[in-house]
Amino acid sequence: MFRHIVLLKWTDDATEEQRAEVARRLNELPGVIPEIRTYQIGLDAGVNQGNFSFAVTAEFDSPEDYVVYRDHPAHLAVIEECIAQILAARAAVQYAL
Repeated sequence: MFRHIVLLKWTDDATEEQRAEVARRLNELPGVIPEIRTYQIGLDAGVNQGNFSFAVTAEFDSPEDYVVYRDHPAHLAVIEECIAQILAARAAVQYAL
């Protein structure tokens, strides 16, 4: 198995509607990209100051399957159409399980 974790920090002017649209569109990806084995998204709980706003965790059978997801047109569309406009910072890591 291969895991991908990404943390996103929204801009201060990101609206609730924009944040909800990101979540909605990301939640559609497992139905579109069969290489995704598990997919979880979540908002920061707000317990600690300075955290990122949003997290995505995905698991794949292999690094090659992750690359299919990374480069998939549906995934790239969410980034371009929803995420890029409200993104202040991003951090990511991928690793073998």
